[in-house]
Amino acid sequence: MGLLWILISMLTTCSAINMESTGSHSTFTCEPITLRMCQGLSYNTTFMPNLLNHYDQQTAALAMEPFHPMVNLDCSDDLRPFLCALYAPVCTEYGRVTLPCRRLCQQAKSDCYKLMDIFGVTWPDEMTCNRFPDCDESYPRAVDLLSSADATKEPAVSVQRDYGFWCPRELKVDPELGYSFLSARDCSAPCPNMYFSRDELLFARYFIGMVSIVCLSATLFTFLTFLLDVSRFRYPERPIIFYAVCYMMVSLVFFLGFLLEDRVACNRAAPGRFRAATVTQGSHNKACTLLFMTLYFFTMAGSVWWVVLTITWFLAAVPKWGSEAIEKKALLFHAAAWGVPGALTVALMALNKVEGDSVSGVCFVGLYDLSALRWFLLAPLALDVAVGVALLLAGIAALNRVRMEIPLEKENQDKLVKFMIRIGVFSILYLVPLLAVIGCYLYEQSYRPIWEITWVQERCREYHIPCPFKVEQTSRPNISLFLIKYLMMLVVGIPSVFWVGSKKTCFEWASFFHGHRRKDTVHESRQVLQEPDFTQLLLREPGAPVVRKSRGTSTQGTSTHASSTHLAMLDEPASSSTSRAGSVRSKASSFHGSQHRSRDGRYTASSFRAAEERLPHGSMQRLHEQLQHSSTNRLESQSRHGGSQRLDSQSRHSSVRDLSSTPQAVQSGPGNGIHRVAEEDGATA
Repeated sequence: MGLLWILISMLTTCSAINMESTGSHSTFTCEPITLRMCQGLSYNTTFMPNLLNHYDQQTAALAMEPFHPMVNLDCSDDLRPFLCALYAPVCTEYGRVTLPCRRLCQQAKSDCYKLMDIFGVTWPDEMTCNRFPDCDESYPRAVDLLSSADATKEPAVSVQRDYGFWCPRELKVDPELGYSFLSARDCSAPCPNMYFSRDELLFARYFIGMVSIVCLSATLFTFLTFLLDVSRFRYPERPIIFYAVCYMMVSLVFFLGFLLEDRVACNRAAPGRFRAATVTQGSHNKACTLLFMTLYFFTMAGSVWWVVLTITWFLAAVPKWGSEAIEKKALLFHAAAWGVPGALTVALMALNKVEGDSVSGVCFVGLYDLSALRWFLLAPLALDVAVGVALLLAGIAALNRVRMEIPLEKENQDKLVKFMIRIGVFSILYLVPLLAVIGCYLYEQSYRPIWEITWVQERCREYHIPCPFKVEQTSRPNISLFLIKYLMMLVVGIPSVFWVGSKKTCFEWASFFHGHRRKDTVHESRQVLQEPDFTQLLLREPGAPVVRKSRGTSTQGTSTHASSTHLAMLDEPASSSTSRAGSVRSKASSFHGSQHRSRDGRYTASSFRAAEERLPHGSMQRLHEQLQHSSTNRLESQSRHGGSQRLDSQSRHSSVRDLSSTPQAVQSGPGNGIHRVAEEDGATA
């Protein structure tokens, strides 16, 4: 009666199974044996997944094929029961798994070892005899066919086991590729995207393509504006140009992804091998690798260049570094901005973390691997934002302290306020999209496990894989979240246009298109740039004179450092600045005509010509008289004997003595970069 009750319960359980599809294997149920090799044994039902982790009998049959010659040649009476004990184990009590005895394994292996060697079949590692219990009984044992009184009293349908994710046959890939998907090796995600419909993907593809075109146009305009006048954008604002170049390359990659569609991001389907289209992973696809390297490298480099920009602003605003002093650190800035992203890119390629993006058509990182998303996207971007915001706030606070504590003229006060507003607006236009991208990544890494479980729950019966053990929450991603992420990744490069946009930019482009671009040969070939000290300009008392000094001259093949020659000149108030007479220049030219230094150390005409044009009338007259009385006689004797160095010394002594008698003596330190930009901003606004 007990044996009859077991058979009835088995038949009742099997009647609930769809014979053409095993359905969900997360429910522990018995199913009839369909393996041809295991027909006619003392039992006729089994359960899946089996002891070798085959999730259905079809997969188990493929794995048993190498042993068919040995079974057909009957090399051992124990080989067939032993193989069926592993590939199609007996289905007995729910939740209890029995293993064949070690003696059965050893006997089958020893009897068929020579025949296996002839057919080139090796004994699998998972079938090592030491793994099985030390007993000497046939399989199935008698206890396996008898019902236990202590067996579970719950119905079969309620007894479940968690098998995890099993890679479907359609998503399997070659082992040498090193793919993984949901922690399953030699597996890849389906393509097109597993979360969205084709209509949603088509809309997203065109949306990303249009936004990439807009961003590419904006950043390209910024770069071309820089090429029109390279000297216009000096430190501390020079990093904006490199930042724009980085996001120009990012936009270009997304535009290429729009054109390529799924040809790079996805592997082609192979119907003959029962393989569906899967997402590209790793570096075996050269086009995908190239897109990944370009996109990730310039994305990280753009964020680092923004940090460099905040560093240069901080150096110019807090310790009052000039443009020349900041420019001396340019090599360090470039090493950090290009070196750190390069190291991260190489590390990702070494770890084989490249993944195709079937939504945008490009290849990136962190699309399916959460650890790569956290450590190679979220962590670097969050660190860049934290450092950049801290330096930016410190610089703005320093400028605001200057505005509040030091009295400035109304014009300079307005310029400083306008410049602070400009920095603030530019930073907000950059930070808001970047913070939105970080927010999307955080939301994605928090909910992605739920999305994956939901996908497995919906597709497990279609793929004939175990369904999830317990599903407490199901959710599907909204396409709008991904659209916002891609939009903000591209829009973050557009604020560079805000910085270069001014009347001066319009005039430069108008002159360029009309062919009237002014070429200053002295400026371009000899690098003669003169600018006022804007630290003195913004911090001086109302009505006080301003120091102007030369950033360096280079004539007749000689060049000097930008801060090596400083000529201090005094400006009178603006009301009297228009009273300069041309006769002053003519009176001084008789002496200064011989002051131009040539290659042999002598002085020639026009050395101080720029200085003469800036001197006020009274100051020029006094300077001319002092230099005339103290140096003219000595000039003639020194010229005959070739002693130009003493002439230089005497001229400097007389000039410094005259300047030291001025009540508003000022220092001749290098100009402050922030205030230079503020002055240019006010002039071009």
